Amino acid sequence: MNFLKSFGASKERVVTGFSLVALVLLIGYIDNFFVMWLSLGIVYILAFKEAQKLFKVNSDSLFIVALGVWILAGIYPYGDDLFVLVGVAYASAIAYNKELTWNNFFPFIYPTAGMLFIITMYQEYGIISLLWLLVVVALTDIGAFVVGKSIGKTQFCKTSPNKTMEGVIGGIIIATLGGMFVGLSIVDFSISIVISFMVSLSSIFGDLYESSLKRAANVKDSGNILPGHGGMLDRIDGYLFGSIVMLVLLRGLV
Repeated sequence: MNFLKSFGASKERVVTGFSLVALVLLIGYIDNFFVMWLSLGIVYILAFKEAQKLFKVNSDSLFIVALGVWILAGIYPYGDDLFVLVGVAYASAIAYNKELTWNNFFPFIYPTAGMLFIITMYQEYGIISLLWLLVVVALTDIGAFVVGKSIGKTQFCKTSPNKTMEGVIGGIIIATLGGMFVGLSIVDFSISIVISFMVSLSSIFGDLYESSLKRAANVKDSGNILPGHGGMLDRIDGYLFGSIVMLVLLRGLV
């Protein structure tokens, strides 16, 4: 308990954290497409609503489109392609109606793109690929926090003033080494190292991007659905960038 207090961890945050880990492990153990699609869909819808607030585009019609996109992702074999199709459709709508703006499309970039890449990666590479993603992003976050608290002195950037350069470097190193062992189940050593490193790096900027959105919206958290952790976007920000990088590299390097 003293250790938790020294790192500023509240009982509420710890309980929520362990509950989330248990739920993720259960879903992974079941390893069923419908269960995965439904579970990720709940995460997506909650994250989409939070993104709408951050982007200040609270439109019911956009939310309905988001629901439709995820339903299609459950029956269409290339979920990530749906993001491109939605982009083409919206660009066409803007060309037709000058009153529309690209601001309304932002929630379909973030978090929609990342979530579609996650479900597609599960379809193409199985549960191990999601475990790999989970390990890399989680170790990046944990490593950056622990190393930053221990020896961090140099501010990483103004977007997230609590992050330190030492913490970021430490987190990436820890995540690359830890993720490499999981990746060996899918790819060889060199590719596992490269992908783990790139996913870890991208997750840092996924975190920064969400921080920039919250600063622009002048809010501390994206929501309050997760006690002690904030909103859904606060928990999946690194995964939304990391999933895209991982799937692209798996397709290109394997």
